[in-house]
Amino acid sequence: MARSRTSFADMKRRGEKIVVVTAYDAPTAQAAAEIGVDIILVGDSVGVNVLGYAHERDVTLSDMSHHIAAARRGAPDTYIIGDLPFATYETEDQALASARALRDAGADCVKFEGADAELVRALKASSFDVCCHIGLESQHHAEKRRQGKTASAALKLLEDARALDAAGQDFIVLELIPEELAATITREVKAPTIGIGAGPQADGQVLVVNDLAGITRRAFKHNRLYGALGDALRSALAAYARDVRSGGFPGPEHAFRLSEEEREAFQRALGMERS
Repeated sequence: MARSRTSFADMKRRGEKIVVVTAYDAPTAQAAAEIGVDIILVGDSVGVNVLGYAHERDVTLSDMSHHIAAARRGAPDTYIIGDLPFATYETEDQALASARALRDAGADCVKFEGADAELVRALKASSFDVCCHIGLESQHHAEKRRQGKTASAALKLLEDARALDAAGQDFIVLELIPEELAATITREVKAPTIGIGAGPQADGQVLVVNDLAGITRRAFKHNRLYGALGDALRSALAAYARDVRSGGFPGPEHAFRLSEEEREAFQRALGMERS
């Protein structure tokens, strides 16, 4: 059974860092679960990282449900947060229906972007775990840039975080905001904060698996490269292509043969067919 949201609040109180990573499929989720990550986030970044969409806005509720279900199959006992995709929580009724779809797919918690305290209250009243998301909002900001760069902008984000907390949020993602602001929000809100490009003082950290593992070639200031899976995959594919073209693959060890008895029977049948 996945851990409950209260266990993460306890981690915040104890000062234990919460490890969050994105996963979009069963094998990646299984690997994350096996090494003991605390939370898997099935994010709408699946659109640009896996599905070939131009923007997170192109991701549908069906897409999210499909990938949450895959991640759940790979990590049956890990707490999963699922993104409500763009334009699926415009009204309270729509948000509740969308959240039910993600929960039915396997999400323990639903996440949405923006400072909508009333939406938090509505989701909580219907017994959903809720993760909010402020700072950079990929669904709503035309350009992916740092947020809260001025004192007034930082104060507005702090006010938003306070309001969401008062409404009952269970987590809040802080994306691409100054570390001083993230530290202040972390101290002031009860909910665990999950940072991405928000400095080290958030209660937890999340990175996109494609970025940290080097599956893609993008370089972000907030990311640390922990692997080179993209290079390894391209090298493996190139070696495979060379072997196929040269006749080096498959070799005798990769083939299967009929038993002598069945081979003789097969040849007799062929002979009868030809005659």
